[in-house]
Amino acid sequence: MQNHDWFIVVAASNETPLVSELRAFHASGRQGINYRPGVWHHPLLVLKPDSDFLVVDRGGPGQNCDEVWFDGEGACLHV
Repeated sequence: MQNHDWFIVVAASNETPLVSELRAFHASGRQGINYRPGVWHHPLLVLKPDSDFLVVDRGGPGQNCDEVWFDGEGACLHV
C-alpha cells in the first residue's frame, strides 16, 4: 500500500520445493500479485520494516494454508 519495493518467491509445486526450484522476483510497491492454486509461495519479503499490504484471501470450508519447512543442507538461501 506504499511505494516500497519487495520480493516474491515462488515454486511451481505445492509440496515442499527444492531450494533449486525457487524463483524470486522483484516487485515495486505499485504492483499486486495473484497466486494460482497449488503455487508454493514464501511469506512477504519486505525491504522496509514498516511495509503495509492488503491481502485478499478466499473464504469457505477446507484448508487454505499448508506450511512447509526446509530442513538440512541447502535449507538456507544465500543472496
